[in-house]
Amino acid sequence: MRAGLGLDQVKLAGSGSAPIPPGLIDWYRRIGLPLYEGYGMTEDSSYSHMSNAEHHAPGYVGVPLPGVQVKLSPEGEVLIKSPGQCIGYYKQPELTAASFTEDGFFRTGDLGERTPDGLLKLTGRAKELFKTAKGKYVAPAPIENRINAHPMVELSLVSGVGQPAAYAMVILAEHLRPRMKEAELRAQVEKEMHQLLQEINAAVSDHEQLHMIVVAQDPWSIENGFLTPTMKVRRGRIEKAMEPHVESWYATKRRVHWH
Repeated sequence: MRAGLGLDQVKLAGSGSAPIPPGLIDWYRRIGLPLYEGYGMTEDSSYSHMSNAEHHAPGYVGVPLPGVQVKLSPEGEVLIKSPGQCIGYYKQPELTAASFTEDGFFRTGDLGERTPDGLLKLTGRAKELFKTAKGKYVAPAPIENRINAHPMVELSLVSGVGQPAAYAMVILAEHLRPRMKEAELRAQVEKEMHQLLQEINAAVSDHEQLHMIVVAQDPWSIENGFLTPTMKVRRGRIEKAMEPHVESWYATKRRVHWH
């Protein structure tokens, strides 16, 4: 199988930029390929965290590299002091001041958890947190990671600002999209999404449970402005585009919608 993938000569593989579903990391390891996640950013010259043979776990981005100090703020934001750390933003003193703590740690904007042996798990972005009508904050990224692990789903977005509960919008996998008008496929998708909704809601806290899943019929792309050039979801732009439809979705008792 590794030969078929062109990976039979690979001794060690690393991944960064965006999270990989833990189940996919497990799959690569089952076929004999050690796949380790790492974590870094431009502001620390990507010198921050890396998994290794001794310290690794699916869903975690590793332990601090030599010389890196890390701690969590009271709000759970990951704070890092790295030998590769920038001294600030060019001609932007206000942004520089806001980006560092008084003791020199960089505010990454990422939320995280740490194990006693130093393994770091990223749980979302501080700026992506949104509050539902119940006054509870929801971190969308961990829920989106669960949704994206489903074989029918290519991408997802969890939102619901000011709504009674969060909702998810999904883009179906590429091989399914040309058949989206087929009644048989739509019935199968709805059945799978109902099941996925139940599984997600059973695994998250009460205030994080999803009210519904919306299946988007048009894929998100760089061309339509819903993805960045690095293929990341433009959350705000998608939410704004969906704004005229959200109230009508919540007004029905349906749990799976097509848009």
